[in-house]
Parts: sequence; C-alpha cells; structure tokens
Amino acid sequence: MATITVTGLGPGRAGLITRESWDIMASAQRLVLRTRIHPTVEAITAAGMEFTTYDGFYEEAADFESLYAAIARDLLRRAETEGDLVYAVPGSPLVAERTVVLLRDLAKESDVKVDILPGMSFVEVMYTRLGIDPIDGLTIIDAEDVATLKERPAQSLVITQVYSQPIASDTKLMLMDLYPDEYEVTYIHNLALPDESIRQIPLYELDRQKDVDHLTSLFIRAKSE
Repeated sequence: MATITVTGLGPGRAGLITRESWDIMASAQRLVLRTRIHPTVEAITAAGMEFTTYDGFYEEAADFESLYAAIARDLLRRAETEGDLVYAVPGSPLVAERTVVLLRDLAKESDVKVDILPGMSFVEVMYTRLGIDPIDGLTIIDAEDVATLKERPAQSLVITQVYSQPIASDTKLMLMDLYPDEYEVTYIHNLALPDESIRQIPLYELDRQKDVDHLTSLFIRAKSE
C-alpha cells in the first residue's frame, strides 16, 4: 500500500517548519508542493531538496474547488502508480487547507494511505503577536466564506486568505453588513517574516491597502456594545 505523507511548510520563515516535517521532506524520494509561492521554498531549495509543484494546475482550473479536487485526484494517481510520496502545503495541513480534506476523503475509496503530520499554522503566530488566548473564543473562516455569516459573531473573528484586492473588496462589503464602516480591524500581512506588518485600520479601508496578497489575514476583535 502506498502512503502519502502530508506535511506543513509553516506560516512563514523556515524555522517554523517542524523538525519532523523537515526531516521527512529531506529524505523523500518524491516531494510534491502544492505551490512554490511560499517563503520557505527558498530554504528548501538551498537545502538541495528536489520537488515538483502543482502551480501549473492553477492556470487550468475554472475555480478553486475544481483546482483543489484536481490536485487531490492527481496525488492519489501518483501514489498508486509511483509509490510513496510526501505532499507539503503552506502552513499546517489541517488549517485552511482544502486539498488535504479532499485528499483524505478520496483516499477512503482507494488503497492509498494518507498520513497527516501536525504542523504550525499562522494562527499560532497570530496568538503570540496579538496577545490573545483562543480559549476565550475565536471564529476562523476563509474570506470566501464571509457571506455565510448572517450576524456579527459573539467571538473575535479571524478571516484567512484575503489574497487579492477583489477578495478584499468583497470581504469589506460583506463585513459592512455586520460592523460599522469605521470598525477597527487588525490587518495582518507577511506574518512571521522579516517584513511582517500588523496594523489597525478602519474596515472601510480594507481594500485600499497596497500590500494585499496571499499572506494577508484579518483579525476582528469582539467588542461589547
């Protein structure tokens, strides 16, 4: 039986990759990254690790759900035909990583074993930077799921994957149905990197930020009325 071992690339610098994940990637005969667009890839390359990526799939997919499904299916195909492989994803394998969820579900109908290793996500770094304790309550959603919020959460809110200006604009408009236009939100960019930026902005300025990209998230603290 072939095994797909899923590891995390951590939330930023290479030092946040777990030792276990690093060693497994370094010894892998077949290492596959979901994308090379991640800060740790430079260190992986410098360490002499050879890998392939699914960046080419992004150009062919009609939307993200079909993209992630195509990646999951291809991983299973490769494992069945080529044998064991290591699949590395940004952050932690089980935090906002749709390909891993799909892969795990699809593998139930195959002879491939999926072994998911724990990893550090941006959330752990965010806790530290913002001085918050998640035990106090926290809601975490993807930017594309903000529309599912029908009322303002009672808990503080984290919104991940605010990866482009159009997504930032859509997110802002949907949040304005729940919060005042000038509600203070925490804009988080390049967390755990040397040029990390954490700043307070009014909600209405969200899509006016010049550095919106795939490493952008939001934190909205719950306030008592």
